[in-house]
Amino acid sequence: MNRNLKPVRHSQGDLFVCDITDVILKDDLASMEHPFYSLSKKPDREPRRYEHNGQWIEFRPSIKGLPTIYDKDLIIYAVSQLIAGMKKGRPLSKNVRIDPYAFLTFAQRGVGGRDYDALSDSLDRIDGTRFRTNILFDGTRTDEWIGIIDGAKMETDEKTGKIRSLELRLSDSVIQTIEDMEVLTLHPDYFRLSRPIERRVYEIARKSVGQGDSWDFRMETLHRKSGSKGSLREFRRQMKPIIEKDFLPDYMVIYDEQRDCITFVNRKTMPIARDIANDQAQRLLGLLSADVFDRARVVAPGWDVHHIANSFVAWWATIQQPVPSSPDALFLKFCETWQQKNGAP
Repeated sequence: MNRNLKPVRHSQGDLFVCDITDVILKDDLASMEHPFYSLSKKPDREPRRYEHNGQWIEFRPSIKGLPTIYDKDLIIYAVSQLIAGMKKGRPLSKNVRIDPYAFLTFAQRGVGGRDYDALSDSLDRIDGTRFRTNILFDGTRTDEWIGIIDGAKMETDEKTGKIRSLELRLSDSVIQTIEDMEVLTLHPDYFRLSRPIERRVYEIARKSVGQGDSWDFRMETLHRKSGSKGSLREFRRQMKPIIEKDFLPDYMVIYDEQRDCITFVNRKTMPIARDIANDQAQRLLGLLSADVFDRARVVAPGWDVHHIANSFVAWWATIQQPVPSSPDALFLKFCETWQQKNGAP
């Protein structure tokens, strides 16, 4: 057992409670790229604005503060259930009903009274925080304040005070993320990472490296992307045990002191992208029509659209979805996102 990770509280059998034994943890790419969640364990009520490469996001926290990275577990759980349902043919719904015990065991938490009480505080922070951004909604700037969820309902036993069930109503932006399958699989040990900074650094590595070989960050860039409110010096101190003890799931963390650069290296606990060439991905490539490449050149001018197509089918293979009903439309959407993220070649 890795001593740098929290112990496993619950056996895999506990996941049967909510019929999610085969659920793979999912997370949305937008919140992995930009710091939606606070890394502080104390109430963080300070409004924030982040900018990076022309993109920005602003937050207005509730009186109870911004949602924390631990509150995010509820969103990961909800998204995971929805994706599991889609794989079984169930329609996507904004409303997600949650068994509190199933959630707590899924997230490797305790199941005592305080753990149940903490759910109410999490809902207050998630529901109360609003944001606006030019990151989501296909690059269209939206000046409307938006939430992560549109509401929540809790059922509590009047005699015992124990929460019986929760129901989240996810926002349109979260549902759109799921529909576009802009999600990534998380390692189950994500919930065993004990410090907020460890979870956030893992998210950044997972988003940046993905199933490639490695990715470099200057320390100051990683500090900015983490959302840490501490100084760069404090961030270096927090990174030191992560680097020296090398316990991050999926990725090794290497520090080049001379370059002041962090390199995340794939441990190969997941397949490398260039090796993903399964039958489903190849079949998807064959389903793309001849004229869709001409349309793709308009959407992503200057790029080699066949290179983008190879990245497209590799990505589709990694998220383990059936061949889509409209592969041309999905490919063009992928090209549009590619252009937005990478700009001109």
